[in-house]
Amino acid sequence: MKNIFKNFAVFFLVFIIIAGIFSLYNNKLNQVEEISLGQLVNEINNDQITKIKVAGDELEITFQDQTTKASQKESSESIVTLLNNYGVTTEKLAALDIEVGDDPGKGIMMSTILPFIIPVLFILGIIWFMMRQVSGVNNRAMTFGQSGAKLADEQKIKTTFKNVAGATEAKEGLKEIVDFLKNPQKFISLGAKIPKGVLLLGSPGTGKTLLSRAVAGEASVPFFHISGSEFVEMFVGVGASRVRDLFKKAKKAAPCIIFIDEIDAVGRQRGSGLGGSHDEREQTLNQILTEMDGFDNQTNVIVLAATNRPDVLDPALLRPGRFDRQVVIDLPDIKDREAILNIHAKGKPLAEDANLKKVAQRTPGFSGADLANVLNEAAITTARQNKKIIGNDIVLDSIEKVMLGPERKSHVLSDKEKKVTAYHEAGHAIVANYLKHADPVHKISIISRGRAAGYTINLPIEDKKMQSQGDFIDEMAVLLGGRVAEKIFFQEVTTGASNDLERATKIAKRLITRFGMNENLGPRTLGKQEEMIFLGKDLHEQKDYSEKTAELIDQEINKYIAQAVTTAKKVITEHKEQVEKIVATLLEKETIEKEEFENLVK
Repeated sequence: MKNIFKNFAVFFLVFIIIAGIFSLYNNKLNQVEEISLGQLVNEINNDQITKIKVAGDELEITFQDQTTKASQKESSESIVTLLNNYGVTTEKLAALDIEVGDDPGKGIMMSTILPFIIPVLFILGIIWFMMRQVSGVNNRAMTFGQSGAKLADEQKIKTTFKNVAGATEAKEGLKEIVDFLKNPQKFISLGAKIPKGVLLLGSPGTGKTLLSRAVAGEASVPFFHISGSEFVEMFVGVGASRVRDLFKKAKKAAPCIIFIDEIDAVGRQRGSGLGGSHDEREQTLNQILTEMDGFDNQTNVIVLAATNRPDVLDPALLRPGRFDRQVVIDLPDIKDREAILNIHAKGKPLAEDANLKKVAQRTPGFSGADLANVLNEAAITTARQNKKIIGNDIVLDSIEKVMLGPERKSHVLSDKEKKVTAYHEAGHAIVANYLKHADPVHKISIISRGRAAGYTINLPIEDKKMQSQGDFIDEMAVLLGGRVAEKIFFQEVTTGASNDLERATKIAKRLITRFGMNENLGPRTLGKQEEMIFLGKDLHEQKDYSEKTAELIDQEINKYIAQAVTTAKKVITEHKEQVEKIVATLLEKETIEKEEFENLVK
């Protein structure tokens, strides 16, 4: 409706502009003063006329002062004959510039006929526009229940497994799918049933969508791509209709792949919505389950789905015959990270000193998307500095930019704040250096980034798949090392340790309630997280333990925190001189790299 009024206003505005143009044209014509032939002859005899332009019966007369007037003559006579008859001499006529122009019929049409035609055309345009709008609404109504899935033709899909670095196990698990799409008879002849659906699990940015496109590229089949949220509408039955339409198109294009991204948007556990079992989302899910049940061995349609929330999916989706195969895509290890960086480095002019292996070492826990972002930020920074080559220092700085945010150059710390921040970060670093299970220090800085006044980067020597109790306890001591250093050297603490306290408390709680790493409470989990199905957010923790146990949990958390504080205090007190060296260097240079730090603590 809003568009209709908007377009109508445009039509009306155009009409006003055209009407204004014709009005100005007519006014211009009407503004020319007319004189009689007798007056014209007198002015010629008085040498006041320089030019006469003849257009049919119309005369345009130009005077010595460049003013213009109009007159009319008989159509049967020429202007020269007419003036001779009025007594104008041949000498006077010779002095005049007489120009014969075209007949003014066009001008008459512009001034008389078109003003009547324009309104008619305007009304016809409005009628056509209204009919088009009604037709458009009808068309949209007819296509409302159709799937919005984007079809990528097999000829346009250039992505293959060669374009996917790392994820070796995931690619191996998907090769069977590719083989089935290429040669289904090989499996059918042996009575084998290929999985109808494959669920890709992994953290955001690990390459789930990329892998699905690689499967389509390897198999050279059409690829239907749609997000789970595109099925859900406020109108009942629309989502189910779109599911039916999608699977209908897929069956016609078979063999092909249907990829549903973020399937948790529509595949969450049933019976938990606001509308009970009649919720539109659940109706859509039911239709997906029905369509997948309708597949047989002759239906060469594979449904791939991706999610980073497998815990909220309905069990019916995961049973055999539906998404019965799950492929886990882990975060890349150091070798995979280097391979991913090499792929994203193509087309970027890296300097000779750019060491992607070192970048891979500094980015544990980074996803493929994070690594791509690191090199992209490096390229942007290089362009901003008007350089042609991406240097190693810029790439390393981009890591911190992705992790912590850009430098806050406008956030200038006072001398006292700088000093407190230096002691705080030195506390983190010195505790990490002398604890057995703590990760080594790679960099210390008192330059503000993001919301942090300073930061200390600790990176593991190798990628860890599991952590011990000692790892967690030492990590808490490192986190609280900054606060302890403030207390030792300034006899007071600041708000800079708020995030450290929060993280240390969470670790202590997880040790007790999730990992069962507490002697007093024993090897058991405590509490169950409940979440809001629609929002995917934790509401509260469901207590499956008594109030006495809750008190004991609080006591044990306090013990862990107190133990971490004691450990950090001991290390800092024993190595005060080294702390002072680190602080002095930070205040001078603002940043300390790994090699320089190791020299300071020798």
